Amino acid sequence: MTSATAPSAPVALGDRFVGRKYVQLVLLLGALTAIGPLTIDTYLPALPALRAELQAGDASTQLTMTGLLAGLGLGQLIIGPLSDSVGRRKPLIFGLLGHALMSLVCALAPSIEMLIIARTVQGLSGAAVAVVAMAIVRDLFTGLKAAQLLSRLVLVTGVSPILAPSLGSALLALTDWQGIFVVLALIALAAMIIAVVALPETLPTGRRVPAEPLRWLQGYAGLFADRRYLTMVAVAALMFAALFGYVAGSPFVLQDVFGLSPATYGVVFAVNAVGLIVMTQLNPLLVKRFGPERVLRGAVITAVTASVALLLTSLSGAGLIGFVVPIFALLAACGVSAPNAAAIALSRHGENAGTAAALLGSAQFVIGGLATPLVGLLNNGTAVPLAGMMILATGLALALMLRLSRRSL
Repeated sequence: MTSATAPSAPVALGDRFVGRKYVQLVLLLGALTAIGPLTIDTYLPALPALRAELQAGDASTQLTMTGLLAGLGLGQLIIGPLSDSVGRRKPLIFGLLGHALMSLVCALAPSIEMLIIARTVQGLSGAAVAVVAMAIVRDLFTGLKAAQLLSRLVLVTGVSPILAPSLGSALLALTDWQGIFVVLALIALAAMIIAVVALPETLPTGRRVPAEPLRWLQGYAGLFADRRYLTMVAVAALMFAALFGYVAGSPFVLQDVFGLSPATYGVVFAVNAVGLIVMTQLNPLLVKRFGPERVLRGAVITAVTASVALLLTSLSGAGLIGFVVPIFALLAACGVSAPNAAAIALSRHGENAGTAAALLGSAQFVIGGLATPLVGLLNNGTAVPLAGMMILATGLALALMLRLSRRSL
């Protein structure tokens, strides 16, 4: 899909970002990467209040998240290859503008149905931010530098969903759930202004592919022919399903079952981020010693074990501590599995980074989106449905890993 000289381009472009410019690039891409998780999770502490005000059930309330995740996932399938054709700046800037506008529509939504629609469109516009940030990394860098920067972005992706509810709890102390969406609109507008001023185009005209749907389909066909890539995408998506299931189910489990206030819920949610943050920071050392495949396999096994432990503690009525400890271990495993699965998946597809990142991101958000209403539909006033969903997701991820290992990862 690119010329024979394409691999040299990322190195030349990346060499421009050294010292302070590199730090600025990392901060900007990190901020862009955080927008998606903030959009997903900042309103979580307000879900019970939102449900009551709009007179909605648990399942329909969680569809506000499912619609967003579906929009984020499906939108990437289009925007990813589109950015390979028209460049990165235009999709990013228009996506941020659309995200800001739809955040305001969410704030004004008079019904749960309108909110679901607005969140879905918000996801479609936000998809540009998610896929372009990762594609820019592959535009600028290769090898170790690409892996290092990608790991930082994955850290932001993993940590933001854990910290965002704490921000939401703080905002709820000052405003209502509508105010949270106004803040999200302001964040998107600020990011758009910074991108317009500070982010250059990273995909030169000579490296772009024709804006032809057939060429896009050919790019996806090449990805589907790569068994290793598909397995890593599936593993990453299933681990995200476990994470999103927790993110969606935790407000009801922690507030309704264990009786925590929104503020205390935000604190507990943030405490669980410690394991994820620590393991993400340790991941480079683990990979250097054991290799990404072995580290990923160990992380998935840990996630399965933690999910089974959560089921047992839920059935035995072990209380809040019996919920927090297994979840802490599960999130720590996600902190290791996410960057390694993404790095392995993208390692052989730098020539069509936008398309490869789009399919990876789409799978994560779509499968994660399917997990969220499942938790709500099966809600029985305990953490058992959440634990069962996590066992299913992590168990499938482990089965895929073991199957691929027999064929040599």
